[in-house]
Amino acid sequence: MTATSEHSHTTLRPGALGVAGIVFLVLAAVAPLTGIVVVASLAIALGNGGGAPMSFFLVAAILLLFAVGYAQMSKQLVNAGGFYAFVVKGLGRTGGLIAGLIATLGYNFFVVGTIGTSGFFMQSIIKELTGFDMSWILWGLLSIAVCFVLARIGVDFSSKVLGVCLVLETTMLLVFDVSVFVQKGFSFAAFSPEWVFSGSLPIGMLLAATGFLGFEATALFSEEAKQPLRTIPRATYTAIVAIGVILGVTTWAVVSAIGVPDAQGVAVKHLPTGDLIFVLAQQYLGGPLTTVMMILLLVSLFAAMLAFHNSASRYLYALGRARILPGVLARTRASGSPAVAGIVQAGFAAIVALIFFLAGADPIVQVVPAMLGFGTLSVLILQGLAALSIVVYFRRQHDGRWWSTFVAPGIGFVGIAAISILAIVNFNIVAGSEELWINLLPLLLVLALIGGIVYAQYLKRTKPAVYDGLSADLEQFSAR
Repeated sequence: MTATSEHSHTTLRPGALGVAGIVFLVLAAVAPLTGIVVVASLAIALGNGGGAPMSFFLVAAILLLFAVGYAQMSKQLVNAGGFYAFVVKGLGRTGGLIAGLIATLGYNFFVVGTIGTSGFFMQSIIKELTGFDMSWILWGLLSIAVCFVLARIGVDFSSKVLGVCLVLETTMLLVFDVSVFVQKGFSFAAFSPEWVFSGSLPIGMLLAATGFLGFEATALFSEEAKQPLRTIPRATYTAIVAIGVILGVTTWAVVSAIGVPDAQGVAVKHLPTGDLIFVLAQQYLGGPLTTVMMILLLVSLFAAMLAFHNSASRYLYALGRARILPGVLARTRASGSPAVAGIVQAGFAAIVALIFFLAGADPIVQVVPAMLGFGTLSVLILQGLAALSIVVYFRRQHDGRWWSTFVAPGIGFVGIAAISILAIVNFNIVAGSEELWINLLPLLLVLALIGGIVYAQYLKRTKPAVYDGLSADLEQFSAR
C-alpha cells in the first residue's frame, strides 16, 4: 500500500486549515445571525432585559480566562478528539471516555436539531417569499444531504463555504447596527447597574452562553491545522472575541432601538412569534433588506448545520481511532475527511429527524427544543470538564506559570461550572419547553456517566490494550 493510499484511509489531512479557516468553521457553528434572532431575543426577554448586552460581554470574559489555560494545553496536545482528549490528559482515561460519550451525544443531537430549525425556517420563509410549500422534513433532509457532500470534499472546502456564509450574515448585522446607531444612537444606560442587574442576570448569562456554543470546536481541527501549536490558540482567542463583539454589540443595538427601559417588555411580547429582530429590521432597514435578512437566516442555519456535522464526525472519528467505537469510523477519504464517520453522523441525524416527523412531532415545538436543548447542556458540561482538566493537568505537572495554568483557567472553570449548573436547574428555559420528556433528557448525561465508568472498567479488565490506547492515541499525536 502506498503512502498516499494509506494516508487517505487512516488520517485526517494535515496543514489544511489556517487561523482564518478554523475561525470560519467555529463562527459558522455559532451562526451569529441565528444567535441574534433567537438567543439575543430570549436573553432580553427572559434574562436581564435592557442590560442583556453585558451578559454577552461577561460570558466572553469568562471564556477568555478559560482560553488562557486552553492555549497552554493546546501546546501540549494535537488531537482530533477535541475536549475529549483534554479530559483524558487531565482526568484520566475513564474521565476522557465519559467526556467522549457526552460530546458524541451532544454534537450528534445538535445536528438533529439543526435539521429541525433549518427545515422549519426554510419551509416558512420560502413559502412566504415564493408561495412554494414543501414539508420541513424534506427541506431538512435535503440540507443534511448537501452538508454531507460538502464535508466529504474536504474540511478546507467547507471552511471556504462557511467563510462566505459568515461574511454575508455578519455584514447584515453590521448594517443593522450602523443603521440603529445613525438613526437613534446607542444607549449607554444598557451598562448601568440598574439595567445590568434587572430581571435575571444569571438567566441572561446562561442564555448568552448558548450563543458561544461551538467555539470549543477549535481543538477538533488541530490535526488539520497549519502549525497547530500557534494556530489553535490564536483561532480560539479570535473566535471568542469575535462572538462576544458581534453578539454583544448587536444586542446593544437591539435594546437601544427599542429603548433600554422598555426592552424586556417588548421582547416578551414578541416571544410567541419570535419576530422581534425582523420587526426592528423593518423599521431600521426597510422591507427589501429585511427580506435579505430572512434569506441570510437560512444561510446561517445551513452554515451551522455544516459546521456541527464536521465537528460531530470528528468526535466519531476520534473515538473510532481510539477503538472505543468501531475502528471503521477512523477511515478517511483522500481529501482527509472522515469517510465512515461522516456517513454514520449524517445517517443518524436524518433517521432521528425522520422518526420525529413520522411520530407527528412539531419541529419548532418538540424537535428543536429537545435536540438543541440537550446538545447545549452537553457542550456546557464538556467545556466545564475541559476547564477542570486543564487545571488538574498542570497542577500535576507542578507548572510554575500560576496565572496561565491555574488562576485564569480556574476562574474560567468556576464561571463555566456555574453556567452549567444554571443550565441543569433551568433546563426548561434552555430547551424552551415544559414538556416532561424533554425536561428529562439531562438524565442521559447520568447514563453517559454510569455507562462511561462501566465501559472503562470492562475495557480495563478484558481489553487492556484498548484501555491503554485511550492515552496512547493522544500521545501519538502530541506535539514533540
